[in-house]
Amino acid sequence: MAHAQLTKELNIDFISKRKIAAMGSGALMVVFLLSILVRGFNFGLDFTGGTVIEVGYQQPAELAGVTQALADEGFNDAVVQYFGSRQDVLIRLAPRDEDVASAELSDQVLRILTQQAGEDVELRRVEFVGPQVGEELREQGGLAVLFSLIGILIYVALRFEWRFAAGAVVAIIHDVVFTIGLFSIFAIPFDLTVLAAVLAVIGYSLNDTIVIFDRIRENFRKMRKGTVIEIANRSINQTLSRTIVTSGTTLLVLLALYFLGGAAISGFSIALIIGVVVGTYSTIFIATAMAIWLGISRTDLLPAVKEGELLDDRP
Repeated sequence: MAHAQLTKELNIDFISKRKIAAMGSGALMVVFLLSILVRGFNFGLDFTGGTVIEVGYQQPAELAGVTQALADEGFNDAVVQYFGSRQDVLIRLAPRDEDVASAELSDQVLRILTQQAGEDVELRRVEFVGPQVGEELREQGGLAVLFSLIGILIYVALRFEWRFAAGAVVAIIHDVVFTIGLFSIFAIPFDLTVLAAVLAVIGYSLNDTIVIFDRIRENFRKMRKGTVIEIANRSINQTLSRTIVTSGTTLLVLLALYFLGGAAISGFSIALIIGVVVGTYSTIFIATAMAIWLGISRTDLLPAVKEGELLDDRP
């Protein structure tokens, strides 16, 4: 009962801010797209190919010293970073000559690091991905995102109406560009786990959008009076508590994964955190606003009245 009263009292005018939101999102989209085109991504080993070597030190290691020691031996392109703690170091090497085996390469790197540290360095794992495999993964990942958007467009158009479908797809493209754009700007490593997170963001954003669209359609049938904007605002307010609870609990889990899950899934967690926040915003200010801008009306959602039904409704 208290929840129903709270829902009735809540009357935030979200739709009136749609123009401001559109201008802000448009400006940021331009920045993110420019960054993607100019700077590109800091692709991980999954996409670029090469060798990744994880080593463990007995004492905290200094990345600058490790990088310099590798550069002195000809590994100028080595990317060195901590992997969970200052004693765990991850080294990424670009593809080398095919006649150099990964085992020989790891032995060479381990020898260099042992001499630089003056103590035994533990070799924990070595992984190798060919450049051709990395390129194929990059292409297949892009196709996966494209096909998911096409499928969503068809699904929403069949379930609701083409204006809603267009709004949902624009919102999802907005979320994807925001997510990968931030990865481009801050040069966060982009690997297969991040791509999986981007696909998960698409599903999460669509789910939130469908909930609001379904309530809008329901209110069009219930509320015989009221403009499209009033009905849209009413629907958003009615589902707001559900949106806050769902997004809030999801963010708690993702924050726990980011801070406690270690470096292996940090990119995955960051992508989902960005996606959940941006997806919640875009559902209200992009998807719904786009459907209104395209001219959604009551007649588009109400079922057609058959002959005789109006006569049956007369007293």
